[in-house]
Amino acid sequence: MNPRPHIDALRGSLDLLVLKTLSLEPMHGWGISQRVQQISEGVVEVNQGSLYPALQRLEKDGFVTSEWGTTENNRRARYYRLTAAGSRALGAELESWRRFAAGLEAVLRTS
Repeated sequence: MNPRPHIDALRGSLDLLVLKTLSLEPMHGWGISQRVQQISEGVVEVNQGSLYPALQRLEKDGFVTSEWGTTENNRRARYYRLTAAGSRALGAELESWRRFAAGLEAVLRTS
């Protein structure tokens, strides 16, 4: 049996990754994907095709806000910032993820 790509394990966690990354500082989409990859030492990659719809959904839900700015390479980009509601959502998402991870670990430890 071939192991599934890491992306399968990340379904449902994209919002959490985005909110957590934006809690560090406002950034553009490419920066978010690069930061996640950097912090995870390449284990986690955020697909651009999934990231931008997630950012739009999070903005519609009021968890992030955005504005146009200029990147360090002098390019125009939309910068995303966590809102107060997004910060609260991050706390709830973190708690939910930790409960899930603990339950999964309990099952995996079973002999």
